[in-house]
Order: sequence, then C-alpha cells, then structure tokens
Amino acid sequence: MKFSYFIKDKILLIVMTLLAIISIEILLLVYQIDFIPRLYTAVILIIVLGIAFIIEYRKKKTFYQELKNNLRELNEKYLISEIIKTPDFYEGKILKEILQETGKSMLENVNYYKHIQEDYKEYIELWIHEIKIPIATSKMIIENNKTKWTKSIEEELDKVENYTEQALYYARSNAVEKDYIITKTNLKEIVNNAILKNKSTLLNSKVILELNDLEKEVYTDSKWATFILNQIIQNSIKYARDDNKKIELFAREKNDKVILYIKDNGIGIKKGEITRVFEKGFTGDNGRLMGKKSTGIGLYLCKKLCDRLGLGIELNSEKDKGTEVRLIFPKNSYTNFQ
Repeated sequence: MKFSYFIKDKILLIVMTLLAIISIEILLLVYQIDFIPRLYTAVILIIVLGIAFIIEYRKKKTFYQELKNNLRELNEKYLISEIIKTPDFYEGKILKEILQETGKSMLENVNYYKHIQEDYKEYIELWIHEIKIPIATSKMIIENNKTKWTKSIEEELDKVENYTEQALYYARSNAVEKDYIITKTNLKEIVNNAILKNKSTLLNSKVILELNDLEKEVYTDSKWATFILNQIIQNSIKYARDDNKKIELFAREKNDKVILYIKDNGIGIKKGEITRVFEKGFTGDNGRLMGKKSTGIGLYLCKKLCDRLGLGIELNSEKDKGTEVRLIFPKNSYTNFQ
C-alpha cells in the first residue's frame, strides 16, 4: 500500500479540512486576532490531521501487507479469512466479515457440487457393474454358438467391455488411494492378465507376441497395473500394420526400478505429437485415420493413474517404424517417481 495512493484516497477530506482552516482564519481575522495565534491555530490543525493520517496509514498498511503475504503463501486461497487477524479499524473488520461470508458460501457450494459428483460417480460405477452381466451372458451364448457372425459380434462385445472398464477406471481415477493396495507382485502375472483380456483381439488380428525376462518382482497394485498395461496393448493392436504385426514385452532391472518395455512395429507417431500423447482428448493424425476412432482418453488415463500409483510411464515412437512404451515399477515399497 503506497502512501501516495492513501493520500489520493483522502483528497476530499484534505480539501475540506483546508477549507475549514481558511474559514477559521478568516473568522479570526474579522475579530482582529493577532497573526501569531492565527498561525498557531492553522499549524496545530495541520499537524493533528497529519498525525491522524500517519497513524491510519500505518494501521492499514500493516493489515493489507500481512493479508497479501498470507494470500501469496496460502495454497487454498479461500481459507484466507481464517488466518488473518481481526484489524483494529472498522473498514478492515468489515472486509474480514465479507471474506468469511464469501469463504463460507464457497465451501457450501463446493460441498454441494462434490456431493452431486459423488452421486454421479456411484451411479456410473453401479451402471458399469450392471452392464457387465449382459456382456458376460452374451459372450457365453456366443461361446456355445460359434459361427463367423458370432465371432464378429464377440469382437464388438470385447470393445464394449473395454470401454465400460475404461469408464469405470476413469470414474475412480481421482480417488485411486481409496481402491488400491500396494503389494509385492510378479510382473509376469500382470502381463499375462493383460494379454488374457485381449486374447480374442490378438488372435483375430494375427498379432505375434514375444515375451522375455518377465520374472521380476515389483511393488504395485496388480489390478490397476493390469488395466494400464491393457490400454497400452490395445493401442498397439489398434495402430498395428496390416501385416507382420508384432508386440514385444520384456523387462529390465535398473537400480531400484524394474522397467517393462512394450514395443510394437506399428504405424508409429509423428515426432511433433509425441509430447502430447498423454494430453486428455489428444488423438493426433493416427486418431483421425479411417477405422481407428480414437477418443484420446487411453494414454491420458494411463499417465494419470501412473502418477497416482507412483509408477513412471515414458513413450518413444517413430513414424512408420513403431512405438515403445516404458512402464517403470519400484522394486520396493519406498520408491517414489516424480
């Protein structure tokens, strides 16, 4: 708070005070009061006014400076009214009351919409669990009635099941900590579970799988890790070449990490798009290809879940040569990835 701004704000009071002093001086002159008493009266009034201004300025400057400093250091800005001291001037007290009422109203609104969001999330999760029943039933019917037509229907049902699972994990992605358990897990089991989920698509697409050096122990939640790997494998299948399709999975140990490599020889990604593949809704040129129908959610969700689970995820790709994704797991329960 600059003193010049404070004086500008008080300009009307200053003008009125000067007019009052001039009026008093004229009145004293009319009554033929000597010059010294008149000068003394004017000087005293100006000094008193100046002292009052300085005291008020110091009070307000201290309060507003502390307010700005607290606001700058506070992460949750809306809590500012809870940490500032009650000032000893009336305007400051009014401001604090307004901030308190505003903060209270904001918290009530946040809680209201949070409740709505939780209700919607619960409904989505319930709906997904319910829709899994007719999907599973349909697959059982297809299994007992194998034809070239039911084979195509099964492929589409696999896609529906994948999208419903993606929706479920997306709904839970903001509260992963409520639904995961970090345990010592065999990496090969995670890979096998992900491959099993894509068994039909891999067979129908005639993709060659190469699995090597996967007998590694890592610390993670196997359910969430399987989902992440499942999304990556599905991308490799979706953007595979028309012939000689191959996906290679292998692991390497490095210091306190185990790195799972998922390499394919698919159509790859343009150099300028690699840095954006984890952005929500980003599809790039590949996502606009006929028949691919990318949503731009898969890799975004993978990155979000990896961050929540303390896993690392990296991607390298070259146009028309293939893509390599690296999932980085901790070898112990104390490792954190930034």
